[in-house]
Amino acid sequence: HVQLVESGGGSVQIGGSLRLSCTVSGLSFDEPAKRWYRQVPGNECELISSISSDGTTYYSDSVKGRFTISQGTAKTTVYLQMDSLKPEDAGIYYCATGRWYAGMPPPGNLDSWGQGTQVTVS
Repeated sequence: HVQLVESGGGSVQIGGSLRLSCTVSGLSFDEPAKRWYRQVPGNECELISSISSDGTTYYSDSVKGRFTISQGTAKTTVYLQMDSLKPEDAGIYYCATGRWYAGMPPPGNLDSWGQGTQVTVS
């Protein structure tokens, strides 16, 4: 049973930075990838970034060059460093884990999700 707990969200001024953390427990061999999604009310959930077990990363065009995903040595913690934040970066950020895909997972993919952490930029 996989459990994910996010932390680090909050309110920040435009141009500021936040660092999100996600602690993962109960991982199985078949869940090597960690992902960060963003949910804004009225919009579809957007894949922001992902990282594979060997450190391969993916970023959406909207955050490329501003956000950095990383994971701890034990790969049970994943981070999202968010710099130069814009109002459009606001939303609920969810950590998830599942199989690696170089981009958005296909329909039918079943990730394990955390409870989310709110990011506000103003």
